[in-house]
Amino acid sequence: MEMELEMETDTGAASANCLTDRKGLWIKSAMAFAVAILLLAGTLAAADAPPVPLNGSVGFSSGAVTPIGAGDLLEMNVLQTPELSGKLRVSNSGDVLLPLVGTVHVAGLTVGEAQSLIRRKLKDGDFMKDPQVTVFISEYATQGVSVLGEVHKPGIYPAFGSHRLLDYLSLAEGLTLLAGPQITITRAGHPENPETVRVTAGATPQPEANPEIRPGDTIFVERTGVIYVVGDVARPGGFPMDHNGHLSVLQAIALAQGLNGTAAKSASVLIRTTPAGKKEISLNLKKVLAAKAADLELEDNDILFIPTSAAKGAWKDITTVLPTAAAASIYRLP
Repeated sequence: MEMELEMETDTGAASANCLTDRKGLWIKSAMAFAVAILLLAGTLAAADAPPVPLNGSVGFSSGAVTPIGAGDLLEMNVLQTPELSGKLRVSNSGDVLLPLVGTVHVAGLTVGEAQSLIRRKLKDGDFMKDPQVTVFISEYATQGVSVLGEVHKPGIYPAFGSHRLLDYLSLAEGLTLLAGPQITITRAGHPENPETVRVTAGATPQPEANPEIRPGDTIFVERTGVIYVVGDVARPGGFPMDHNGHLSVLQAIALAQGLNGTAAKSASVLIRTTPAGKKEISLNLKKVLAAKAADLELEDNDILFIPTSAAKGAWKDITTVLPTAAAASIYRLP
């Protein structure tokens, strides 16, 4: 009897525990279902909500400053209206053909202005009550960026999005050995006021030396002057005039890693190109090194010739030096 009572008691307890477990599981399921409903409601609300304007404009844009030009490819999106969205090619007259609206002139407008104009056209025509319009310039047809001068790969590069000077110099595969520190940027909208930027080799570029480049701009990397040091020096060759266009005789010898022990210091010659032709200037480097003679400023295409002591009597005319200078390698210090 006692055993039967205990068995009944155990069975009742087990049933109660089972009901408790089922109740807890039902509560958890109900809570999970409620959370799912809330998440779904939030997602639907977000989908119906208008896009958040950026910088006070409607939607987002590419080329916010650059005006739209003939031949550009625009990508227009009208929120939740795919039949009005799509890609639009700007005609030669600067127009685009919009569904329902018809022809709209957009050339000369920024994307922000084009967005406002299209939105107004849709509202004024009673086609939509509150259209949310975004315009994106996906392709610039005639407003590429020209990179010219002393770069490895000059040419016209497409302008996609926002890029700066160093980006386009990189696209042009960098500067040549003869590139000078001065770069001229001619703006498409203001060709009469070109900007000049100075880039120092080996130095970290400063923000003012890396301006934004817009479609239609032209980048011109100017050529630096080159002087040649040939004869009895450790490293004969040509050397760019990177030091603000100024280079002295002693600086040129330092770039050539100094004189050899057999150099005829007092019999050196500077060959300079003038409007009247080649000109020879005698130099006594022995006095220059001792600060007893002026350290001359060199000019573009100057040739500094230092003969050997054994061959100083063999120096006769310029023709013996020019072939050596023409074959000299160009060096640029890092």
